[in-house]
Amino acid sequence: MHEADIDALRRYAVARTLFPPTTLTGAVRRLGFVQADPIRAPARAQDLTLRHRVKDYRAGDLESRYARLSIEEDCLVNYGFLPREHLALMHPREAARTWDAATQRRAADVLAFVREHGPVHPRQVEQHFAHGRVKNYWGGSSNATTQLLDGLHYRGMLRVKRREGGTRIYETVVHPAADDSPAGRAQRAAALVALVVRKYAPLPSASLTYLVRLLGYGAPHLSEQTQMALRLARDQLASCRIDGTTWHWPAEENPASRRHAPDDALRLLAPFDPVVWDRRRFELLWNWTYKFEAYTPPPKRQFGYYALPLLLHDRVIGWANLSIHQGQLQPVLGFAGKKPGGPAFRAALDDEMQRMTLFLAARLDPRPDARGLPLG
Repeated sequence: MHEADIDALRRYAVARTLFPPTTLTGAVRRLGFVQADPIRAPARAQDLTLRHRVKDYRAGDLESRYARLSIEEDCLVNYGFLPREHLALMHPREAARTWDAATQRRAADVLAFVREHGPVHPRQVEQHFAHGRVKNYWGGSSNATTQLLDGLHYRGMLRVKRREGGTRIYETVVHPAADDSPAGRAQRAAALVALVVRKYAPLPSASLTYLVRLLGYGAPHLSEQTQMALRLARDQLASCRIDGTTWHWPAEENPASRRHAPDDALRLLAPFDPVVWDRRRFELLWNWTYKFEAYTPPPKRQFGYYALPLLLHDRVIGWANLSIHQGQLQPVLGFAGKKPGGPAFRAALDDEMQRMTLFLAARLDPRPDARGLPLG
């Protein structure tokens, strides 16, 4: 056990992930994984996450530059973007759900079609096979071809080559055979646990357990090994106990280091930014409850459709909902406690809104040649 207090953990949690802006590849590699979300209010979550960590980043840069980078769309604890080298930790992936014989035949036909035709838009596959529609996870109707393509991607037989207007363009891929010996599986599981710890530390013990359980999405075939790796990690990670909660972080790091001193910036964070992703940790560090309410019925929302947590120094003090009106960015702020006042706060908020405006320049500019990004 190490000596640390909640103030040191709070500063450490912010400083270790809000590193100096770097290249796009460098930022994704340092983060290890960037969660994706399709909602744009005012931009997609992956773009909102990367704008703090990539020099001169603009909304849509990840999608437009993806095909030229060593980055892949895939799964870890949820769906997103990760360095290509991490795929070897999870592929070949063995899905927990086995397809029936009819689905396997359709999937094999789709795979053969993509192999023959090269990178394909889902519309091309649908036009060729006309598979029809099926009930999806949310209870609605989905295109059966899209589900087959998603399933082939998840199982490691297809990869996303690029996107066109937000739609995935698929091509075939063959992942190298993995070391399937007990030692090889244990090594990959330990690396996956280390990856999520590096991304989300410092972690309350219950959150560490939850994250390792979520690895069942990215590596369902390694569930036994990741549980073993979790038990080992608890002994190897640094830890402390504060007010009945045990916290874990990488053994080589020191939360009490002076280098974790916060800067003076105010930042609007994505709902899935590493700083705020773990809601359990959020409440322990900032003593209030934040909720993502995009899927909550409007009358029941407390924070708004797409509330962006408001980080000032090392404190998340509230949230903001942003909208675009007549080409201007309009913020609506809410606060967990007393609203900050004074010129310093107003100047910090103005600076962040200017940064956000520059980040969203193509959406705010109605001209069709403004970086080619849609306004929707």
